[in-house]
Amino acid sequence: MRRITYAGENVLTTDDVARLLVELTAELAKRGEAAAVRIPIDPEGTAELVVGLGNDVLSVPVSRDGDDPDFDSSDLEAHLQRVRPTPERHLRAVESSDAPDDGYDPDYDITEA
Repeated sequence: MRRITYAGENVLTTDDVARLLVELTAELAKRGEAAAVRIPIDPEGTAELVVGLGNDVLSVPVSRDGDDPDFDSSDLEAHLQRVRPTPERHLRAVESSDAPDDGYDPDYDITEA
């Protein structure tokens, strides 16, 4: 379990949810964005918070007796996947030419008149 500290309040959630929340907060902050998210917390319930630019999230481990709850983190994971950069998002189309390369580059033509 992890204790999430946000806006002076503490909530408990699972390690996976806490990890995803911190990663999502960092990714959104890198993009200069923020988003509202809902996370499962213990005891059974949810918390709604705004994460991203200008929002601090602290996650620390907490020892606990008994089993950790089985929280569904798929919504948080999907949100993170939507904002996380992927190599495909950074690819650009490059025009190719079938003409042979004769070594001439007009940008470097320094002939004198």
